[in-house]
Amino acid sequence: MQQDNIKLFEKTDGLKKWIPLSVLSLALLIIILDTTILNVSLRTIIDDLHTNIQSIQWVITAYSLMLAAFTITGGRLGDILGRKRMFILGAIIFAAGSFITSISKTVGIMILGEAIIEGVGAALMMPATASLLVSNYKGRDRQIGFGIWGGVAAGGAALGPVVGGWLTTYLSWRWAFRINVVVAALLVAGSFLITESLDKEEKPSIDVGGIILSALGLFLVVFGFIQSSAYGWLTASSNIYLLGFEFTKGSISPIPILITLGIFLLSFFAIWENYVVKKGRTPLVSLSLFKNSQFTLAVAITTILAFGQSGLSFSIPIFLQGVKHLNPLDTGFAMLPMTLTLLFAAPFSAYISKYLDPKRIIQIGLVLDALGFLALRSSLSISASPLALAPGFVLFGAGMGFMMSQTSNLALSAVSVEESGEVSGVNGTLRTVGQSLGSAVMGAILISVLTTSLVNGVYNIPSIPSWDKPIISHEVSQQVSNIEFSAGVKDLKGIPLDIQKQITLLSEQATVNASRETFLIGVIFILLGLAISTKLPKGKNIEVEKSIASGH
Repeated sequence: MQQDNIKLFEKTDGLKKWIPLSVLSLALLIIILDTTILNVSLRTIIDDLHTNIQSIQWVITAYSLMLAAFTITGGRLGDILGRKRMFILGAIIFAAGSFITSISKTVGIMILGEAIIEGVGAALMMPATASLLVSNYKGRDRQIGFGIWGGVAAGGAALGPVVGGWLTTYLSWRWAFRINVVVAALLVAGSFLITESLDKEEKPSIDVGGIILSALGLFLVVFGFIQSSAYGWLTASSNIYLLGFEFTKGSISPIPILITLGIFLLSFFAIWENYVVKKGRTPLVSLSLFKNSQFTLAVAITTILAFGQSGLSFSIPIFLQGVKHLNPLDTGFAMLPMTLTLLFAAPFSAYISKYLDPKRIIQIGLVLDALGFLALRSSLSISASPLALAPGFVLFGAGMGFMMSQTSNLALSAVSVEESGEVSGVNGTLRTVGQSLGSAVMGAILISVLTTSLVNGVYNIPSIPSWDKPIISHEVSQQVSNIEFSAGVKDLKGIPLDIQKQITLLSEQATVNASRETFLIGVIFILLGLAISTKLPKGKNIEVEKSIASGH
């Protein structure tokens, strides 16, 4: 009897130790779901708020900007003031932003709730999830924890279209944000079962100068890349009014100015951080971290992968909704093979880490991702069924599942527990920057290929009189943003019905061509990540208790 009680106690205690992981993974899940849910609900939101595509773009843009600008700050504040404390504060702010978004009647209120307030909450909460995982688990448990954590992160990105599609189709897109309020309450309650963690070796001071320089520099760089397709890379594509300055069409674009200014501020940020260290104060980012090759390589791979993978999340919904005319829910179901594979592959990567180095697991994941991109590229066509994409989704999902947990584990295990919040903030920021820059570059490539294909296609339709082709090609090229957001070519007034049908078919083929091009760019970035991975350290149990880089 006594022996049975001991076994029951051990079993209960074993389950209890994974409660913090459940809470931290749930927090990460709602942050990631929020970004992916919007991708399949854009058309519904546009109609509901009586707005246009450009306005909704600002909601997504502003959220990315907030994460890029303040995730490092959120991670460092957690180190100094307490990671659990920042986690709880972030959850409360995130819930407040979700509630405001759920009742928004205008795009302005939606930007305030979803982008600004939720963005700040996510910037505080996201780095805390990874750093608390590091501080609450060690050794084999940490590897398992990161496997599950990575699976939830990857699965959340893939589940977003399904959840968003179901809510949008059967309830309302607003429920995606209302649910966050309930989940945030559960997170706050569950946080009492998580052990607090903070950097006791650092003086509790906040680097205000570092916060301002890093936030503004990152904001300008990311904003510049995101708006490049709208403003023009080098010359202004239209008359632009920005911060009190006017850029006339054909003159220099504000994009190179913004990016250059952002890089200058980030360079000055590095000088400032060295100055703060020399004065014996706590910097926002210890630049000596980047002398740690394991950390630097893991973060570099994470950033490059985020850049390359943005091509898939950008292109697939456009193809499924714009060419195959699927509704949001069916779009999510079409991507289900990737979701299920992700949810299996990430925890499985923790299991096989007993037999393989993290380096090898990451490399296997990279190869699978490259094969997934190539399989998707070869299967894309106007006549392709959603089922034809399944092999590519499975390969890509397996690759992502293998990599996401292992790269995060390598980055955070490269430093001491005391530095985990700072490192998590840097890792999260660079991943967000990679996603933002990837979306901007992939979006620019997609728009360029779409425009070229549409214009050339119009000139190749023999039934259109030669004198009408310049007018029709110009009108069709103005509809690229509609195609980009799966709305298709519409409002072609005065054009015969048979020609409109040909133009619709043309736009679908152009979408296929553009998606195939972005997948090819994605492969190039995956191969770049594979080249960098050759420099990763070997060893099945990579973990340190003191940061070599910081000298603690």
